[in-house]
Amino acid sequence: MADKRGEISSKLVRSDLLRWLLIVCGWLAIAGGIVGIFLPLMPTVPLLLLAAACFARSSERFHTWLVEHDHLGPLIRDYLKNGAIPVRAKRMAIGMIWISFPASAFLFVQALWLRVLLIAIAAGVTLYLLKLPTMPEERG
Repeated sequence: MADKRGEISSKLVRSDLLRWLLIVCGWLAIAGGIVGIFLPLMPTVPLLLLAAACFARSSERFHTWLVEHDHLGPLIRDYLKNGAIPVRAKRMAIGMIWISFPASAFLFVQALWLRVLLIAIAAGVTLYLLKLPTMPEERG
C-alpha cells in the first residue's frame, strides 16, 4: 500500500483552491453515484470513477476511503486495478444509455438541436465504452 500512497501523493495538486474544488466535485460525484444506485437512469460507476479521479488529485485520505469502502469500493476497484470493466457492466451501461437518452430526447425535449445533441452524446459515450478494455465474465 505504501507504493500506491506515494504514487497518489506525488499526483496531488499544489493549489489549495484547485484541491478544494476537486474535493467538492468528488463529493458531489459520490452523492450522484449513490443516487444512481437507486435511480436506474443515473450512472453510478462513472460518477464514482470521477470521484476517485478527483480524490486522487486532491486527497489521499478521501481516495483511500472511497476505494476501500465496503459498498462503493467494489464498484470501482476492478477498473482502477485492471483498467477494464466487466462485460455485464458494459452491456448494462450501453443498454441504459440507449433507453434513457432517446426517451429523454423524444419524450421531454422539443428543440430539434437538443434532440440531436442528446443522441450524439449517447453515441459518443457508447463509442467510449466500447473502446474500454473488458474483463472476461467470471465463471463460478
